Amino acid sequence: MEVLDRLRVARGLVARPRPAGSPTTAFFIFNQKGEVLISRLYRTDLKRSIADVFRIHVVSNIDVRAPIITMGSASFFHVRVNNLYVMAVTKNNANAALVFEFCYRFISIAKSYFGKIDEESVKSNFVLIYELIDEIIDFGYPQNSETDTLKTYITTESIRASPAAVEESSKITSQATGAISWRRPDVKYKKNEAFVDVVETVNLIMSAKGSVLRADVDGHILMRAYLTGTPECKFGLNDKLVIDQSERGMSDAVELDDCQFHQCVRLNEFDSDRTISFIPPDGEFELMKYRSTSNVNLPIKVIPTITEVGTSQVTYIVSIRATFNSKLSATNVVLRIPTPLNTTTAECKVQNGKAKYMPAENVIVWKIPRMQGGQECTLSGTAQLTATTHRQAWARPPIDVDFQVLMFTASGLLVRFLKVFEKGNYHSIKWVRYLTKANGGYQIRTISNVWMSFRSCLVMCRAIFGRKGRTTSGASLIPRN
Repeated sequence: MEVLDRLRVARGLVARPRPAGSPTTAFFIFNQKGEVLISRLYRTDLKRSIADVFRIHVVSNIDVRAPIITMGSASFFHVRVNNLYVMAVTKNNANAALVFEFCYRFISIAKSYFGKIDEESVKSNFVLIYELIDEIIDFGYPQNSETDTLKTYITTESIRASPAAVEESSKITSQATGAISWRRPDVKYKKNEAFVDVVETVNLIMSAKGSVLRADVDGHILMRAYLTGTPECKFGLNDKLVIDQSERGMSDAVELDDCQFHQCVRLNEFDSDRTISFIPPDGEFELMKYRSTSNVNLPIKVIPTITEVGTSQVTYIVSIRATFNSKLSATNVVLRIPTPLNTTTAECKVQNGKAKYMPAENVIVWKIPRMQGGQECTLSGTAQLTATTHRQAWARPPIDVDFQVLMFTASGLLVRFLKVFEKGNYHSIKWVRYLTKANGGYQIRTISNVWMSFRSCLVMCRAIFGRKGRTTSGASLIPRN
């Protein structure tokens, strides 16, 4: 009877405790033409014709940019992905963050099942999508969105009925309704390994004078757990890790503005001693993500000097320096240095790497395969400009820098230890890797130094004051004896 009751609960035949918040009334997937590909109504207070309201007021209206639209008593929450609209409808004052989390979680689950989510994949897998929706959400309330758990009993392959399959289904039911829904207890590996990757993306906006206008770090702790049984994992972060606003101000502290954990983490232990304790899901998952805006260590410094020589030339001297330890190195360093729109040719000389003018993008691309810590490289070049009838001031876009630095964190966050406990008391191999990267958000603004020849100055003075050295009011600028 116990197994039967669990099965009824797992399949929604018995009422489960409802989570806090208002339920989702309906769920739809539209293509870019407004055609309904997937629809599911969870309440009787809405009809399927509500989809026409969304199609007319959102899909067909190019002026709509807000992700939440309220019309009458219904609120429409939609997410654009490729050429699709993933949309949820509520008729109550719903928690917007919860609704969007459900939409994004559904997109993530769909990608894990059939690779990508677009109109073609939705049409090819519509039966599977309906199965997923019915398992993920129950009467409008999200219930189970763990990909590993869903894949154990919603598969893309047929399974032959057998006594072993019946026994397997009972394990699935126990997993889905148990306290640890994200992991099965009978996982076995010949070699027990745990990999932790601390991946940080650093963003920077630096002024032309060299002052930092904005610097922040977007961090993710990713883990791949290939461990037997139901292990207990613990790892500790920096001793001086500050999250509470009242504790801020220490110069050597690692300050996190906010952080979010996987549901397997026991939050009470993290609050007390900054130790992350958890029973990991099997395979790869995101354990933690965080953001930091204080005490950011900038691994790359760029010093540009751009000079406009009259109206025919722009000269460049751009220096880049790696500020991290000399034992480390940066790879795939790419600088995109802007040029004026009327540039005809550009010649560059570099000490390291290769530089090439890209006329289609109006940039000089400087690629450095590897930079050792403390190393400094310089680019010098000249851009030739064409004469224009109506000369406009050059907007001077910022210099974009991309790079990757292994075993370095811009926030200063470090893993102090990683331990694995399991009743089998087996030996496990642990690996921790750090990666800091910039990808389109590391920008240095430039200021232009204008140098004019005597001839250019004379031409400009004649244009302003006239050929005989008189101002427009008639006063002579040529001294008289």
